[in-house]
Amino acid sequence: MVLNRRDQILKLIVEHYVKTAQPVGSKTLIEEYHLNYSSATIRNEMQALEQMGFLEKTHSSSGRVPSSEGYRFYCQYLRNNDIDDEFKNMIQQVLDEKSKSIEDIIASSCKILSHMTNMASIVLGPNIDEEKLASIQCIPLSSQSASIIFVTDKGFVQNKTFVLDDKTDVNDLKECLKLFNDRLVGTPISQIVDKMEALRPVLNDYIINHDVVYKAMIEAFVRFASDRLATYGEKELFNNPEFSDDVESMKKVLELLNSTENIKSAASKSEKDYHEGNISIHFGASEEDSPDVSIVTTKIKIGDTPEDTIALVGPKRMDYDKVLSALEYLVRGLNDYFKKEDSDDE
Repeated sequence: MVLNRRDQILKLIVEHYVKTAQPVGSKTLIEEYHLNYSSATIRNEMQALEQMGFLEKTHSSSGRVPSSEGYRFYCQYLRNNDIDDEFKNMIQQVLDEKSKSIEDIIASSCKILSHMTNMASIVLGPNIDEEKLASIQCIPLSSQSASIIFVTDKGFVQNKTFVLDDKTDVNDLKECLKLFNDRLVGTPISQIVDKMEALRPVLNDYIINHDVVYKAMIEAFVRFASDRLATYGEKELFNNPEFSDDVESMKKVLELLNSTENIKSAASKSEKDYHEGNISIHFGASEEDSPDVSIVTTKIKIGDTPEDTIALVGPKRMDYDKVLSALEYLVRGLNDYFKKEDSDDE
């Protein structure tokens, strides 16, 4: 890739800042990269890049740092598209383990992503408006406890263990579940809780002490409807100086990571911020109270199921070249793996 002088300088500033977290000046560029330009020429180019909105000047230094626009331009035109060999080998080892479930494959891949990038990785499941309840099953564990399994028409499964009081036994729970199966199967998951409220008076005909069962079932369904978020590698974020030295920033990031709605909102913003192929990026915070992080997202579709979203969350000063290349490689690997699995099943 042959770059003009201005693009070369911007590329070096982005990559040096990503590596050091320190603002970059003309002297640093000359000493570190042996550029064959004078300090005055480099300063003029940096000033032009600042006027174009690609660089920002910090308060504590005469050096400059990339802006969101600078990172966006770098991702689109200047990155190297290099894939780390260690990452490739680790992902391939996961994909070669044929005994693993789909969920295990994705979880293992996300843990590797977090380890290799020092960022948190997230799997965000499909929108619950796209799924309907397929069945509720009861597996007795003892006379006073049972495991309830909820299944959607898209294959999402969750279980909850109930421990009942002395006034309610497992048979009562079974009768309750029979009612719910009769009345709720086929209902969109987002509407389940409201429909259960309407069924509450009917439970009197099945269970005398129905409040215990009803409250437990409501709690389970609320969780079932909201649990579409799995997070890996939160501790990896502490390796970044933006968070390791700033407790308040870290608290904001952890709040973001634990909120399905916040992650969905950020993922939606990323599609408007930067989108190329199957990958989107949201560069930095847009609201004052939001953590100053970037979020890189991609979609994974397995068979006929709705799409899952895989996201990487880290400082705005992230290694976009490494992150984007890793995600692109992972998506190709997962798509090839699941296509092969589908063809093997035919």
